[in-house]
Amino acid sequence: MTKTNRLEKSASPYLRSAADQPVDWHEWGEEAFARARGEEKPILLDIGAVWCHWCHVIDRESYENSEIAAIINQHYVAVKVDRDERPDVDARYQTAVSAISGQGGWPLTAFLTPDGIPFFGGTYFPPDDAMGRPGFRRLLVAAAEAFRTRREEVDKSAKTLQEAVSRSEAYQGANGQFDAGVVDAMVQSITGMFDPRNGGFGQSPKFPHAAGIDLLLERYQATQEAPLREIVIKTLEKMAHGGVHDQLAGGFHRYSVDERWLVPHFEKMSYDNSELLRNYLHAWQVARNPLFRETAEGIMGWTNEVLSDQANGGFYSSQDADQTLDDDGDYFTWTLEEVRAVLNADEARAIELYYDVESHGEMHHNPAKNVLWVARSVEDTARLIGSPEDKTLNLIATARAKMLAARRLREPTPTIDTTIYTSWNAMFVSAYLDAYKTLDRSDCRDFALKTLERLLTEGWDESLGFLHRIGGPRLRGSLDDQVFTGIALLDAYETTLDPHYFERAEKCLRLIIEKYGDPDAGGFFDRARDADAMGGLEVRRKPFQDSPTPGTNSVAAVLCDRMYGYTGNRLYHDWAQKTLEAFAGIAPQYGLFAASYGLAATLHARHVLQVVITGPQSDASAAELERAARSTYRFGMTILRVTPESAAKGAEGLPPGLRETIPHLDASVAQALVCVETTCYPPIQDPRKLIAQLIAKPASASHTSPATS
Repeated sequence: MTKTNRLEKSASPYLRSAADQPVDWHEWGEEAFARARGEEKPILLDIGAVWCHWCHVIDRESYENSEIAAIINQHYVAVKVDRDERPDVDARYQTAVSAISGQGGWPLTAFLTPDGIPFFGGTYFPPDDAMGRPGFRRLLVAAAEAFRTRREEVDKSAKTLQEAVSRSEAYQGANGQFDAGVVDAMVQSITGMFDPRNGGFGQSPKFPHAAGIDLLLERYQATQEAPLREIVIKTLEKMAHGGVHDQLAGGFHRYSVDERWLVPHFEKMSYDNSELLRNYLHAWQVARNPLFRETAEGIMGWTNEVLSDQANGGFYSSQDADQTLDDDGDYFTWTLEEVRAVLNADEARAIELYYDVESHGEMHHNPAKNVLWVARSVEDTARLIGSPEDKTLNLIATARAKMLAARRLREPTPTIDTTIYTSWNAMFVSAYLDAYKTLDRSDCRDFALKTLERLLTEGWDESLGFLHRIGGPRLRGSLDDQVFTGIALLDAYETTLDPHYFERAEKCLRLIIEKYGDPDAGGFFDRARDADAMGGLEVRRKPFQDSPTPGTNSVAAVLCDRMYGYTGNRLYHDWAQKTLEAFAGIAPQYGLFAASYGLAATLHARHVLQVVITGPQSDASAAELERAARSTYRFGMTILRVTPESAAKGAEGLPPGLRETIPHLDASVAQALVCVETTCYPPIQDPRKLIAQLIAKPASASHTSPATS
């Protein structure tokens, strides 16, 4: 019988996967710190995730190695952390290790004092010296020896590093006067990083930057600067055609190791796919490129099949990159022989040309393996095989279906982490509600609302707010869980006009201000002021940078401004202002990596655009106005559909701010009113004029005319 360690009963699948390792692992907590202090041993900290390829590699090479495990057990108290489960722990130690080594990532490997303060660290280490990296075996012995014989030096190093982390997280010089001109600087920085040959920003490795794409789209809608539109189109086309996009099942892998988007790290993350879904939906609204709609539909198809609990509601967190510890994306890649084994000769020839499948592929660990990427257009493929274009298109579609069916039979399939994290679920709820509005996908609306109800039922605590995880032992939520779910609740209210969602959203925001807000310096901390001690690096932290999810303070500012638009309550406007001012001094230098701040600043400067569409539910003219509004992208725009029936249910079916702005709304007339802050433009009944009004740069509220309907 295999002996297991104390991770056997962990709620985290990543930690449970280490239960058979000979390392005497602890979960993060006071038990580990108490033992380290009692035995005067340093702590070895490993932070990783179930989806992380190199985490699996270090597990296999080192933590499953009995000799290395013996060194660890003799000299250290070993602690393993799931970064998805404890983003607060991960964020602080990422900052610390980046200060030591100049880079972060996973696995994160850190050597800590018994109090949890790091004195050395890095990411992946091979078991022995290799690839220009010191061997883990040698490091373990050297660090233990330093701790034992040069303790004063180790403690001094730890203290210096702790102070560096505190300074880094304090964002010295960050506070300043809010200036909407910061958006100009950020757009200029982002466009300056654009890769005109391959799309995207910077060189390899290439990550998607969803907030940057939305910021350029919003700026294009406001200014009609054609180069911004072309940057977005080029980037999204190149990504959709690249190997970073799963050409068979849909959805995106986490990032590309090359600048051409060809060879990805194959894990698929919930938070990447929800935000990329929104990118493609918004780009479809702006450009009407069929590829963008097809890519968005593909993300949802894969998500519905693989990454969601369709019966109960909820989005799972990730799909692993690998089948086993010995491969690198083998489930997703193809040899020439594998392609020909499942297709007839005509289909195989079309696929080989279209996806550049050859005897020598792109994968270093197995040169016969090909990543599927669109190497030629359907038109060029048709010409090369001597077939009509429509017939070639059907041939490729039939072949793709056969290949996907064959791929599903491959065993073992990459692991799905079925954990339901609140913040990532809320992001997908918002994305699915976007899909409903943009593509009229009522199935997306229904599943989004089902998921949101599950978060409210199983994840809400009246005194704590939203928990971090649905199911398992209670895990207190962070700022991310509160703000993303607050946004999702407002999105649900806009979709349904159900006051239940609006009331919960406002209650959530009140809790965020009370428990996470900094009333003195502005902005929000990632942990509540009444949260239990974290242990280790007890550093107050205000998340700002987009890495990898949108910067939470920027999202909080958006939530405040949207709530101000609904209520007219200056409290929310002032918190948005204070939050933006808290980072005004440093935002320009972050550029692409704080594009969410650019979006928040844009919304704050121009105020939320609110579109109220009235008329009976069956009225064709009202339906045309609604379709026109939904077809138009403006960041943070609210579309409220008010019928005589919904108005009769109470207070005209509108939130309090709009009830005061439009005191005598006639819900029986098909019309659209565009409102900015406390003033509405004259009613519009022509869908084309409505679109023109939404795209036109809004005039100052003081120069608009009140509605007279």
